[in-house]
Amino acid sequence: MPQELEQPESKFTQVLDAAAKLPGVRINRAAYLRAAFKRHCTEEQIERAIAATPAAAGIPLAILTEVANTSIAFETSKVTGISTVAGIPGGIAMIGTVPADMAQYIGHMLRIAQKLAYVYGWPDLFADDGDDLDEATEGILILFVGVMVGVQFAQGGVSKVSAMIASQVVKKLPEQALTKGAIYPVVKKVAGFLGVSMTKKLFASGIAKAIPVIGALVSGGFTLATFLPMSKRLQRHLASLELTKPGHRGDEAPFIDTEVITLDAVEDPAGVGTR
Repeated sequence: MPQELEQPESKFTQVLDAAAKLPGVRINRAAYLRAAFKRHCTEEQIERAIAATPAAAGIPLAILTEVANTSIAFETSKVTGISTVAGIPGGIAMIGTVPADMAQYIGHMLRIAQKLAYVYGWPDLFADDGDDLDEATEGILILFVGVMVGVQFAQGGVSKVSAMIASQVVKKLPEQALTKGAIYPVVKKVAGFLGVSMTKKLFASGIAKAIPVIGALVSGGFTLATFLPMSKRLQRHLASLELTKPGHRGDEAPFIDTEVITLDAVEDPAGVGTR
């Protein structure tokens, strides 16, 4: 592959890998699900959700939506505050703060992507405790970020991976497909697209940070205006996939009309974290 095509892809994967190493970015699936569903479910349901999926535990889609909305509201508030603080340094200091701000921003994208994935039935993305991302995890995170920024072919990749996981007896990422097989070309294409987009965003962010106080306001406002709709975009897509279908739920759970409730809740930004 020509060097000019490799460069954007490499840029994004480097930032992604750096973001994944930041403190607090990796979400413990079991601990998160236990805390997130504590108010809504029995201990038996929670343990079943951890062992299998929330859908298999018979947790209604309306509750999944409420938990997802609460996590989105929390992460949006947190990343907006961090971005505003990172926007304060001006002049020459922006050379050091722009990459750090970007890594923090991507880090929060990874946090909400993990939380939403776990709510909607995905397996542990960081089962390996090593510092470096394994290729399968890196691949699915690239696709998740692609969905968040509106890359249409990333949605197709996530849908295919979801279908593969839904058909597996052992719940894990389809490593072969993500690293060498059918999904791998999509991952590479999304990474290249994100590398180009990231360069443009860094340039725009750097201009804002050159003006100290105004830069802080622009940075925080820009984050709020982008992070929330991106999170909602991923939520809508994950909620529509095979892992949340009735066939992957407990037989005893009532599902009548929950699909309608979920779609209404997801589409209503005013309902974020307020239900």
